[in-house]
Amino acid sequence: MHPHLHTKDNRACEEVMNALDECHARGFLWKSLGMCNGAKTAVNKCLRAQRLERTKANREAAKAKNQEIRAKWAEIDANS
Repeated sequence: MHPHLHTKDNRACEEVMNALDECHARGFLWKSLGMCNGAKTAVNKCLRAQRLERTKANREAAKAKNQEIRAKWAEIDANS
């Protein structure tokens, strides 16, 4: 199972996802002949860029939290 594409996290990719939906709405033969491959590639690139941004933000938040914890432990060790 794949996650839903149209979520609040993917608002930046909404335009390319709508283009893919429109292409898929043209019918099975259109999809099976590979006419939607360009739209699918654009969606994949956009979603990857969004995921990389979230990963970077999460990594920075984790580093800040880790530094805060280390500072608290250093303070506890200094006062012990």
